[in-house]
Amino acid sequence: MNLNTLKIVVWLCGLLLLPSVALSDKLNDQRQAFLQAEKYLSEKNEAGFLALGESLADYPLFPYLKYQWLKNHTEQTDQVLAFLSAYKDTRYAPSLRSKWLDYLAENEHWNDFVKHYEVTEDSADDCQFLWAQYQTGKQQQALGEAKRLWILGHSIEKKCQPLFSALANSALLTSDLIWQRFESALRDNNPAVAQSTAFLLKKTDRKSAELWLQLHQKPELIDESRFWLEKTAQTGRLFAHAVARLANSDLDRAIMVWDAKRPNFAIAAESVQRVERKLGLALLAKKDKRSYSHLDKVLLPDEEDRAAKVRAALLEQNWSHVNSALSGLTFAERQEPKWQYWQARALREIGKKQEANAAYAALAKDRSYYGFLAADTANVPYQIIDLPVKLGKDELEQLSEQPDFKACWEFKWLSKDLEARRQWQFAIKNLPKEKLQIAAKLAQQWQWDQIAITTLVKADYWDDMALRFPVLYLNEVQNSAEKHNLDTALLFGLMRQESMMDKNAVSSVGAKGLMQLMPKTAMTIAQSLHEPWQSDNDLFKPELNINYGGYYFRDLLNRFGGHVALASAAYNAGPNRAKKWLPITTAVPADIWIETIPFKETRKYVSTVLSYAIIYQHRLKKGSLKLKNLLRDVTP
Repeated sequence: MNLNTLKIVVWLCGLLLLPSVALSDKLNDQRQAFLQAEKYLSEKNEAGFLALGESLADYPLFPYLKYQWLKNHTEQTDQVLAFLSAYKDTRYAPSLRSKWLDYLAENEHWNDFVKHYEVTEDSADDCQFLWAQYQTGKQQQALGEAKRLWILGHSIEKKCQPLFSALANSALLTSDLIWQRFESALRDNNPAVAQSTAFLLKKTDRKSAELWLQLHQKPELIDESRFWLEKTAQTGRLFAHAVARLANSDLDRAIMVWDAKRPNFAIAAESVQRVERKLGLALLAKKDKRSYSHLDKVLLPDEEDRAAKVRAALLEQNWSHVNSALSGLTFAERQEPKWQYWQARALREIGKKQEANAAYAALAKDRSYYGFLAADTANVPYQIIDLPVKLGKDELEQLSEQPDFKACWEFKWLSKDLEARRQWQFAIKNLPKEKLQIAAKLAQQWQWDQIAITTLVKADYWDDMALRFPVLYLNEVQNSAEKHNLDTALLFGLMRQESMMDKNAVSSVGAKGLMQLMPKTAMTIAQSLHEPWQSDNDLFKPELNINYGGYYFRDLLNRFGGHVALASAAYNAGPNRAKKWLPITTAVPADIWIETIPFKETRKYVSTVLSYAIIYQHRLKKGSLKLKNLLRDVTP
């Protein structure tokens, strides 16, 4: 131990012996010592780290420090087990256990592996555990589970190779099992796995597998007779698979071939349903009105299929089909505001006005995009209930004193944002809903608005308007709205949907800041405004980001004739895609156009931005914005 390290340790130990030292001073000293310990760890100064780290045993981030060292010292079995016992409820225990089990597997300590393995959502299918079972005498049980994993058709990870090799050399590997893996791999578009699997087939079956692989790679060859000379148990499935593949590149031809040649093959009902579903969804994505006829043939639809069938009927504007599709929803699905709205709309379209009016009036009480549409149709005011979360005495303080939340605060205080967010998600993972509401208020108190919003969503509580829709950056938003001739509430709605009011938000594709602008777009805007562009980090400045976001949205409005729904879709999916979604011949009602946007994300985005604009209008105590005025028909 060097002299500086010794001085720090002696100083800290002395500090801990002084009962009169203020807690805040002690905490600040611990924070500095923590940072020093981290530095020692990064420098691989183990002596310094161990000496200093142990003196922080009562600091909230001590388990984090201990884990950082132990994850690279998994050979220290006694210390690993002690950590897993003392800190079993921390977020580090599962990760350390996983790394330690990897160490045990690498060193073939199979009995210890089986003894300490724990089944979790993430590890229930762990090949290492099954291989450990195999090695400790439970061969048949392990291989039975291995079959289930093997037929999924996924690439073989290194840890699965010994297990799958044992399966391949056992009597359990039948021809049927090989074909299941082969077909699963091709359905997942993994021809390399399929090809390696085909080598396990008997010679007489490999020719059929080769035909599958050829048609998978070049489905346009489907008309060539050489593929259909022999009729085997796989021929019908091969034809169905080739049609589904062809639909990706030539949808019209796939439909033509399917309709013309399907009677020539014996195709299992499951394969028929898979192809009809594929064709129906592909047509819907292209806004092709033939979609409904194919989705109507899917006899065992899942939730996605049922919703797609309603949208396909709306695309046709065939209200009889809409009614039929809505009746195919489950009871729970029919209670959703979205489907209640379309039921009311369908009732009105087929002339049942009294029933439609009653349905609209009931739905108008809902605070949602569909509720606001219903309110406009029924000509009644919007219903925006505002019931803040009620807190009992000291509930915030009690929650903040729990170890997981204390650790979260420390990460936040030390500007370790990623660790703070990870810790928060762990801290709230198993909280009951009433505690989640308190946690959301705690995040709000910490001025962590995005976290507060998402936590309240997990609590399934929707009525605290100040928490869910904070009025932040009001001056910047008003200035941008005035400069670019935009409604302030609409700009707030856009910003709330884009970033949840997090000025440091970064998307997976690199969009930055409150309005989630791409740096390239922002640079173009800067040039248009004759403003200097320093760096991408300028987008984390609220004033600049909101101003540029307003400029971009106004530009999109100008490009799309002032239509807010089209401009919102373009903001999310890009103007080129939005143009492709425009009707070709006749105008389409805006509500139908939004509901039939091919991208699920963009459908939800547009309806959410519009509903948030109405809510922010309420928060800003304005009342001029009406949804119906923003949703004129979409023209070609």
